[in-house]
Amino acid sequence: MPGRFFLSRPIADVAAALGVEVGSVCEEPVRHNIAPGQEIIVLEKGRLTRMRWGIVPVGRVNARGRPVMETIVNARSETVFAKSAFAGVRRCVVPVDGWYEWTGEKRKKTAWRIAPKDGGLLLFAAIADTWNGPGGVVVDQVATVTCEPNGDVGPIHHRMGVILPPDAVTTWLNDDTDAAARLMVPYTDGLLDIAAAGNIDWSAP
Repeated sequence: MPGRFFLSRPIADVAAALGVEVGSVCEEPVRHNIAPGQEIIVLEKGRLTRMRWGIVPVGRVNARGRPVMETIVNARSETVFAKSAFAGVRRCVVPVDGWYEWTGEKRKKTAWRIAPKDGGLLLFAAIADTWNGPGGVVVDQVATVTCEPNGDVGPIHHRMGVILPPDAVTTWLNDDTDAAARLMVPYTDGLLDIAAAGNIDWSAP
């Protein structure tokens, strides 16, 4: 499942590829290391906007009525439409150039860079929420949706993000839950390029 993202193309190119307005996102620096807790670019309501990656579930409870304590970075496709912790969330899309996964033992891990072979965007299915905090603070927040891995990703991780074909974006964003649920499947095999990430400064944004 996505542990870090990267996005290097201009935001105008992202908007053009999606056929949407740039919205409040005018410029974005090249980002080779986007981590949970940081703001990411999100497609919602026909425009691009920024949201914090990771839903802080303030006020959300699990099936037993107990508060959800952990920050939700990735939501499992098997339960995202059923868990009470996700009640009332919105659906959105996270466009990126690719993501990273790791294999190996602690301190000896290998980072893998995963990107589409055709050089296009990857469009991750996601859910969004808005936290209304003390003092009028309003934070839009997002979590990606994960599923079983495809044949490309399976050798390095047991989960992957749900990647939407471009013609499925509208279906994911609309109100038909059953139609959206049918999209939560592994990406088609053979479309991803996976290679060792090399020397990346993981402390840098």
